[in-house]
Amino acid sequence: MKLKQLVLAALLAALGTAEAAKPNIIYILVDDMGPGDVSCYNPEGLIQTPNIDRMAAEGMKFMDAHTSASVCTPTRYGILTGRYSWRTHLKEGVVGLHDPSLISMDRETVASFMKKEGYATACIGKWHLGQGWANNAPEGIKRITPKYVDATKPIKDGPLDLGFDYYFGAFPRDQFYVEGRQMLGDLELVMDKKELTALGYFEPDPGWISKGFKQREKLKTLVHKTGGWIRNHAENPFFIYLALPSPHGPVIPHPDFQGKSGICAYADYCMETDWVVGEVLKTLDELKLAENTMVFFTADNGSSPGGPDVKNLKKAGHDPSWIYRGAKGSIYEGGHRLPFVVRWPRQIKAGSVSEQTICTTDLLATCAELVGKKLPDNVAEDSISFLPALKGDPIPDEENRLIVHHDRHGYFAARKGKWKLVLDSTSGGRYDLKKQRDIQDASEMMLFDMDVDREETRNLASQYPEVTEQLKKELADLISKGRSTPGTPQANDPLRDGQTWHQFNALQDDLK
Repeated sequence: MKLKQLVLAALLAALGTAEAAKPNIIYILVDDMGPGDVSCYNPEGLIQTPNIDRMAAEGMKFMDAHTSASVCTPTRYGILTGRYSWRTHLKEGVVGLHDPSLISMDRETVASFMKKEGYATACIGKWHLGQGWANNAPEGIKRITPKYVDATKPIKDGPLDLGFDYYFGAFPRDQFYVEGRQMLGDLELVMDKKELTALGYFEPDPGWISKGFKQREKLKTLVHKTGGWIRNHAENPFFIYLALPSPHGPVIPHPDFQGKSGICAYADYCMETDWVVGEVLKTLDELKLAENTMVFFTADNGSSPGGPDVKNLKKAGHDPSWIYRGAKGSIYEGGHRLPFVVRWPRQIKAGSVSEQTICTTDLLATCAELVGKKLPDNVAEDSISFLPALKGDPIPDEENRLIVHHDRHGYFAARKGKWKLVLDSTSGGRYDLKKQRDIQDASEMMLFDMDVDREETRNLASQYPEVTEQLKKELADLISKGRSTPGTPQANDPLRDGQTWHQFNALQDDLK
């Protein structure tokens, strides 16, 4: 009997040790911040980010990291599902604030997967993936607007239905918070933008407000909620998706940060964003959780190209896109190449730099390898684990992987090894072909050698027609079979009634 008890005790102890060894994961996603705005990437820039720099000094900095799209919603979909967003009905642009969920309720997410592995899960910050808002819209209304929303009723089909135990957040232009399923505060519907401006709101969207809501307190509120949640869950492994609404407009730094950069409000807001990172690291230090907590820092896309601050920064010699062409919305590198830093003292060599190519869709596969689980064929169809890179090893078969980029108009670029194919160079909005006259031999379809031309200045499509054709064929095949990873082909989501997919149709026509 004593022997059985000893064996049982040993097994329980082993299980407890295994549970304790599971790393905590905090994924910090900022909004519209290019690599040029992070000083560990751009040390000659005008904006200083000491806390992100600390992460790089104590962890790993990726030099060839990318989003799957150069705008908001598609990137967030890819992070949480490990699947390209254009496999859904969303072929371009973003979802509206009150649109239904882009993520199907039966789809596995990073949160639902980690929850099954014993993790507590929280989403704090910006969602922008659609939810089921209770509404009083008449039959036939295709898009829900604030005037139809019933603010007193619970919100369905949101973070809590997709694997998160807790949600607290707001959009950049929201004048209210949502906690769990409920809008908070003394709520009032104000549809007059001038009235909202008179109430002191910056760049407001007409709709619901919580009386007394302070926009400039948003980042402080989010970091306070994050710290409190960590303290309440410090005894067990946890996963936090902290999606900050900054430095996306409205550019509203807290009074504590106004003028701190000595440059402009946008630079102040970037510094406040960096401060949030520092507060998260401080909480981990205080709770002695830093050693076995993976902290990710990245952005949803490049910096927004508009606004007087960005123009003035460029005049002063600071480019938020750093050395890269384009910005948010663009198919060029400035739209989708990101700052990407990971700190995990237990595993990652301090001060390491990786040149391996990764994508924001890769989080789910990385988490699966981390906990030793194989993903089913119908989960994370476009996700490859970069856990080997974090440990200083090569990502298997990385050079043969085709990564797909997507611009705000739904046009594609494909990256494989050193080659990048841009399928429609006129598609990048403010960065269309008319403004790319400095590209040598520019054409509608272009091929760049990223090993020697990261700035995308020399089109090599006419010199390497066989490479261009091969990449087009591989891209068409990857789109058609519903996955970019090894496994059983999967179906892309069906088109909606009357919907066409002209960006893909053009690719197919070109291959005939």
